[in-house]
Amino acid sequence: MDTDTLLRLLAASVIGMAVGLDHDLRGKPAGMRTLGLVSLGAALVTVGTAHVPIIAGSPDALSRAVQGAIQGVMTGIGFLGAGTILRRPRGVHGLTTAAGVWVTAALGIVCALSPWALIAAGTVLALALIVVAHPFEQRIERRQARDLERPSPTSSD
Repeated sequence: MDTDTLLRLLAASVIGMAVGLDHDLRGKPAGMRTLGLVSLGAALVTVGTAHVPIIAGSPDALSRAVQGAIQGVMTGIGFLGAGTILRRPRGVHGLTTAAGVWVTAALGIVCALSPWALIAAGTVLALALIVVAHPFEQRIERRQARDLERPSPTSSD
């Protein structure tokens, strides 16, 4: 295995763990280990498919194999993420976890195939959405809860 491939697998693992850290700190499911494994698994399947000796010499076969691997990973991860979504009387829970699992798999695939600049940009954006956007989302949810608790003004005739 060459150094670049090893670095890509390592990057996938570290990025998945970084995305999962927020969940671990909040006591939520799908933390560092889970998302590290999801990202590493997606990267392994993608890199492994791209390096199958029998198809490596045929660009068309290689392209179809890599496309199939990506489709399979993303579909399977979609089902895994869907299992984290729960509908409860007070609303739907687990959507962010499901999206986090899905984007972590996508980041793993990107680690396997894409330029380092795209890997960095995807990681920064994912972490910003998970960490930076959270306080804003909480503020909006608190405001909505307050609005629901207020009695609505009644009109008098």
